[in-house]
Amino acid sequence: MVDEALSAGAVARRLGVAVTTLRTWHQRYGLGPSEHIPGHHRRYTPTDLARLEIMRRLTAEGVSPAEAARWARQAPDPTPNGTVAPTRIHPTGRDGGGTIPVGRAGPAARGLARAAMRLDAAAISETIAHALAASGVVATWEGLLRPVLTGIGERHAATAGLIDVEHLVSRCVSEALAAASRAKVPTGPARILLSCADEEQHTLPLEALAAALAEAGVSYRMLGARVPVAALVEAVNRTGPAAVVLWSHTRATADPVQLSALLAAPRRPLLVLAAGPGWRADTLPAGVVRPVDLAEAVSLSAAVRDSLDQSRRD
Repeated sequence: MVDEALSAGAVARRLGVAVTTLRTWHQRYGLGPSEHIPGHHRRYTPTDLARLEIMRRLTAEGVSPAEAARWARQAPDPTPNGTVAPTRIHPTGRDGGGTIPVGRAGPAARGLARAAMRLDAAAISETIAHALAASGVVATWEGLLRPVLTGIGERHAATAGLIDVEHLVSRCVSEALAAASRAKVPTGPARILLSCADEEQHTLPLEALAAALAEAGVSYRMLGARVPVAALVEAVNRTGPAAVVLWSHTRATADPVQLSALLAAPRRPLLVLAAGPGWRADTLPAGVVRPVDLAEAVSLSAAVRDSLDQSRRD
């Protein structure tokens, strides 16, 4: 978050929208610049920018501009250090009421979002189980689970609410993915090591990868959340995996030093995957691959497993 006030052109470039869009949002929904110095054009403050970022994210998810603006106007003000104050505003009187945006996802995702808002654990679990059985892990994650989880995150960013919804849905997703993993236990040695980066606590995408690997017949080891780099390197040296997948959800946990440590390990894996939105492509050490999605992570992991097995047979 910037501290100085910005012009309309600077805000438009930062958000990736047209200046005319900013004018429309100002004229129709009151999301305009609030700093006024006599004799100068009004400028956008950090609070203005934060609300416009919410407006942009929600409209990109398919929320109507009017509703997105309502959520944006009710967002807590940033504190002086750029974080969001803990004040919560819930227009419906419920913790984060309203709807969960799912973008262009299909009816199943919209139904799951409605069940999530009702805190209907049985319906949530049934919907996920049906999708996994009918479509498999990768399609369920990309078409059903990720849109709903992203929508919950957007609503939380806008209102600081939906914490109860997020916890319940996360538990249901985790249980369903674990059941899918147990249903198809691969044979043979575990060639893939799955780990979260140090201090990273978002494990659901890694759990989805584990379930997808099991579905593809690829054995793996899961270390889980918040794995210090020394412990990760020790696990690599002890087990000698063909590939290591290191997940980072946020920039705060995406320290490239962790990847460099894996590349320098005595039993260096054939493949190191930096998975998750936390990693920046321009900071990755040479030799590290950043998969674009879950399907590519599964494909790369399976390929390196097969390559290692073939070399040992030759």
